[in-house]
Amino acid sequence: MLVKSMRTLADARNGALTAAYRAGLRSRTYRTAALNPPTAARAVIPVTTKDGARLRVHAYGPADGDVIVLIHGWSCSIEYWNPQINAFADRYRVICYDQRGHGESEPGPVLPCKETLADDLSSVLDATLRPGQRAVLVGHSMGGITLQAWAGRYPEQVRQRAAAVVLLNTSPGNIRYDTDLLPLLNKPLTLANRPVTVLGASVRIPSIVAETLLTAPVPLPGGWPVAALLKARVMSRNATVDEVVFALGIVRSCRPLTRGRHAAALADMDLTGAAAHLTVPTTVIAGAHDRLLPERMSRRIADILTDTGHLAAYHVWPTGHLGNIEAADRFNKELASIAQRAHVRSAAAG
Repeated sequence: MLVKSMRTLADARNGALTAAYRAGLRSRTYRTAALNPPTAARAVIPVTTKDGARLRVHAYGPADGDVIVLIHGWSCSIEYWNPQINAFADRYRVICYDQRGHGESEPGPVLPCKETLADDLSSVLDATLRPGQRAVLVGHSMGGITLQAWAGRYPEQVRQRAAAVVLLNTSPGNIRYDTDLLPLLNKPLTLANRPVTVLGASVRIPSIVAETLLTAPVPLPGGWPVAALLKARVMSRNATVDEVVFALGIVRSCRPLTRGRHAAALADMDLTGAAAHLTVPTTVIAGAHDRLLPERMSRRIADILTDTGHLAAYHVWPTGHLGNIEAADRFNKELASIAQRAHVRSAAAG
């Protein structure tokens, strides 16, 4: 009994140390001031999901300000948005949350899927927006997938809760067969030096090894080799040292089990047509050098929004997958313009 109690205490201590280490990775400081933890006033908002998971939700800036909601991507956290929180919290109420299992949010009893993504966002919006209040909703990568899942599951909430939407470096689904992250393991089949296609789509070599690497619940190491690989395969060659180290710290702070479970869920997630339910002005931004979710994925979303008449703009920037980090000034300028127009429209409509 004594031995069992000692083991329990040791496990708890190790878990606390691991959590503290992950938090330390998210709270580092850099020479690039925009990447540093925000100094703006912060409120912690308690949110519990439909299945009982407690989410970490923060609100920065004036309580009566117009709202921007920032939704992070796979293996990230609230802190991923530091460049945007620092840029907008002086005049906007900036809402950020850790998606389930990420950062300090609980994973909950239900495995991640498009329904949990949608339900969790709905819960966050219910807790942070006043009745009738509409926000600019911004989703990066899995965050953009979250917005599409939410719109598909709760189409009636889109006009009630959103003044405008921004989809950054994201996808409408079928990531397993369309990512270029590891081209040596997932490249088009060729015959006589020509790609083999079926119904116009490239046929790809099964990437069992690549998927195992992405979904395995193992810690991500640090150091310059991993940083160099992150820059080479996920970011663009113009990314600065600070930007690369910042991004690596954020991703390494994610629980390995969360990283694996969400990678497995996202690989086959199908959101075909969900973007059609984004019935507010929607801006789509892709990275010309994005290998994780290549530009052609964003183009498919833009085509859907063009057909429905809700595409506000489509941009392809010379970045990799982390557009709001690699081109923070440009992204912030674009978001400022979108937010100003959206909230003027909301005020006129109200």
